[in-house]
Amino acid sequence: MIRTRTAHSPGVPMHRFDVETLTVGRWRNGGGATREIVSWPVGAEGFQWRASVADIDRDGPFSAFPGVVRTFTPLTGDGVRLTAPGGFDRTARTEEPLEFPGGLELVAELLGGPCRVLNLMVRGDRPAARVERVTGRVVPPEGHAGVLHVLRGRWRAGDGGAPLEAGQGVWWAGDDEAPGGAVAPLAPGAAALWADVAPVE
Repeated sequence: MIRTRTAHSPGVPMHRFDVETLTVGRWRNGGGATREIVSWPVGAEGFQWRASVADIDRDGPFSAFPGVVRTFTPLTGDGVRLTAPGGFDRTARTEEPLEFPGGLELVAELLGGPCRVLNLMVRGDRPAARVERVTGRVVPPEGHAGVLHVLRGRWRAGDGGAPLEAGQGVWWAGDDEAPGGAVAPLAPGAAALWADVAPVE
């Protein structure tokens, strides 16, 4: 079910990104590449939460991240089957978020060729984030961090800049206090992925 959240927020600054201009880092196994949107705290050796976009070129293993909860959402392609020892067997479909423990020794099987995915990782032993497909106005809850990645259509961010197009978006930190605002579609048919990150304890 598609939901539009309208929680109250005093406003937060929006940090813009365009996936095509982000720095590309190839995986060690050569099976894909990652473009980091944000790793928070910025500049720290370890992260509390991290958002990135990955291009997966072929079947193969994923790196394990013990102590992290991951949410994996295909943006393009026909989906990805993820398996791990112990009976874990899930299929992530396009634009449908899939959450799982980051410590799993995963193997990915592409169901129709290369694909691109939005990957959210939050440190902790319990889920502290939720990724949703949204088609309406998004207002960040007070104290929460987050990312909004445009899937289609044009969106207006609270910073008043140029409209966001597919493959672009904004992120914000939970302790930001400067004026900002909502992110909203400019016409019917627009869609985006919203990653809402609750305060990490």
